[in-house]
Amino acid sequence: MSHSPLRILGIDPGTNFLGYGVLDVKGKTLHVLESGVLTLTHLSSSSEKLKRIFERTRTLILQHEPHELAIEAPFFGKNIQSMLKLGRAQGVSIAAALSQNIPYTEYAPRRIKQAVTGKGGATKDQVAAMLEHILKIPVRGELSEDASDALGVAVCHYYQLTGKFSAPEKGNSWSSFIKQNPKRLLP
Repeated sequence: MSHSPLRILGIDPGTNFLGYGVLDVKGKTLHVLESGVLTLTHLSSSSEKLKRIFERTRTLILQHEPHELAIEAPFFGKNIQSMLKLGRAQGVSIAAALSQNIPYTEYAPRRIKQAVTGKGGATKDQVAAMLEHILKIPVRGELSEDASDALGVAVCHYYQLTGKFSAPEKGNSWSSFIKQNPKRLLP
C-alpha cells in the first residue's frame, strides 16, 4: 500500500467503547481515512474485551499501515478500578502497535485539548467544533464522542511531530501564543 509520508492512528482507549481515527497527512492537509468505535458492552469477560481491543487495533494497523500510534493516557480519577481498566485497554492497544513495530506516544487529555483548541480546559464540544474546522468534516452529531476524541489525539500528535503547536511556557504570555497559533483558538 503506497501512502503519504505520515499516517497516524489515534486511539481513545476504553473497555466498553474504544474510539479510533486514522489520519493521512499530505503536505499540510489532514485527511480522515477511517474513524469509529469498537463497542464492547455486550461482552462480560474482561479478557475477551482486551482480546478484541488487541485484534481491532492490529487490524487497523494492518489495513492502514500507520507510521505512528497516538493514544490518550488514562486520566487520574477517584475510581482506581476504572483507571486500571483504562490502563489495560491502553496497554493492549500499545502492545498491538509494538507487535507491528509501530512506535507510540501517549498524551494527557488536557494536552490534547490544548493542542486542538488552544485551551487545556476546553469542553468536548469545543474540541469537536475545532476538529470540524481542522479536518473539514462534520464531527458533532456525526461521530461518537469516542471517535472524535481519537481524532483529537491524532491531530495532537500531528501538531507535536510537525512543531505546529507549542504551548506557552512559563514566562511567555498568551498573547504570544495567540500570535503563533491563530488558527488554534476557538471562535
